[in-house]
Amino acid sequence: MSAGAEVAPPGTASLTRPTRPALLVLTLSLGVTTLSLLQSLVVPVLGPIGEQLGVSSAAAGWVLTANLLAAAVLTPVLGRLGDVHGERPVVLGILTAVAVGTLLAIVTRSLPLLLVARVLQGSSYGLFPLSISLLRRELPPARLSVAMSIVSSTLGVGGVVGLVAAGLLTGDGGDYHRPFWVGLGVTLVSLALAAVLLPRRPATATGGVDWAGAGLLGIGLVLLLLPVSQGNAWGWTSPATLGCAAGAVAVLTGWVLFQRRRAAPLVRPALLADPRMLVPNLAGLATGVGLFVSFLVVMQYVQTPPAAAGYGFGAPVLEAAVVYLLPGGVLGIALAPVAGRVVDRVGALLTLLGGSLAGVAGFVVLAVGRAEPAAVVVAGLLTQAWVTVAYAALPTLVVSAVRRGETGVANAVNSIARSVGQAVGSTVTVALLGAAVDPATGFPRASSFTVVSLLGAGAALVVALVSLGGMARTRRQDRDDADDTADVGRATACAGEWSPVSGLR
Repeated sequence: MSAGAEVAPPGTASLTRPTRPALLVLTLSLGVTTLSLLQSLVVPVLGPIGEQLGVSSAAAGWVLTANLLAAAVLTPVLGRLGDVHGERPVVLGILTAVAVGTLLAIVTRSLPLLLVARVLQGSSYGLFPLSISLLRRELPPARLSVAMSIVSSTLGVGGVVGLVAAGLLTGDGGDYHRPFWVGLGVTLVSLALAAVLLPRRPATATGGVDWAGAGLLGIGLVLLLLPVSQGNAWGWTSPATLGCAAGAVAVLTGWVLFQRRRAAPLVRPALLADPRMLVPNLAGLATGVGLFVSFLVVMQYVQTPPAAAGYGFGAPVLEAAVVYLLPGGVLGIALAPVAGRVVDRVGALLTLLGGSLAGVAGFVVLAVGRAEPAAVVVAGLLTQAWVTVAYAALPTLVVSAVRRGETGVANAVNSIARSVGQAVGSTVTVALLGAAVDPATGFPRASSFTVVSLLGAGAALVVALVSLGGMARTRRQDRDDADDTADVGRATACAGEWSPVSGLR
């Protein structure tokens, strides 16, 4: 039996043979690609959705919001279910729900039913933490970092693929339903591979799911994400926005107090406060901001007609996706296994730091050199390199910080941090560009793209500072451990020298 495989305890059902690592990584990568693909492919078609369904742009925006809210509520529950019941049945259940939701999105021409479809698709966010749990269980340590890097990188790569697919299928003003066919195909293939290849294993954790804690957390996250995602439509100082924000603070504070009193909480409060978890969660939040700032700035800038606005390239959706975003996706695919090996060789924190510096450079190029198409492509390559490297390093940081039985729920918390960051990045980008519209042209002023690009650079800089802080803490911990070891050695030597039993002097 290969390293990483587990033996069934007496009385349990027989287990499948260990899955070959390459096939396991392929299966999980495709599942995570499903998540990021379905997340991003609706971004370019929000306008067509509103037009073809006869609803306002604000109403069409709920296609993104419903998916995000469902993800926030479901991800920690699905991660915990994988810990206590085994990952395989939960992964198969998620992919089945996503397939049903995607099919519904294809056949419906009703906004309410489309929102139901997007809620079902939101369960796909649970695939990532479950995938990391499976890799930790099945693979030997020597292969784990590279495997987690490859699977995690598909979060960024799948987003680019979704944008390109939407551009290819709707660039001529086609039906918004078309991109969902791509999502359905990928989901069904992923479901088939998972059913055949995912191993059956006993659960890594005992107990059950804290459903009361899950419900309270879900309410708090919904109250948090609603004003983040709808603040532009509601108004940032409206009673709805301020009320939801205040409610989020109250409910999430109550949730932390409630979890402290539970014998088997959904998430241990100590886990959230652990400095080893604060680093990947803050880095994930900032990386999520940078990912969507990059996507939205590049897509809007290159599609702006220069004759009307005085900047931009007038690129159609297809050209914007293929020429300016696809190269970054290709780089991400090539970089993922390399990033995993770098994590193994120099450590996750130093790798995260290097990636964030590439992100800072990319956004600076976008801020000062975007008048040239080649500069925009280079900026996209650098920012995608940052996201790929960050997503390669984050799972290693999470896995090294938690017990095996908490792998799923800990990575679910990190996934929520990234999702919140993406929501903040997209909302702030839209708000800043929308607030700087030139009345004479009807397009955002060129300076607003500089401001948003510097926002992305700031997000990357936050990751760099968090990485440096984590490295400093690790060095302090190493020194303390060395001092403790030396103290124990001296105490042992003294005990040996003066022990009346040994008679040594």
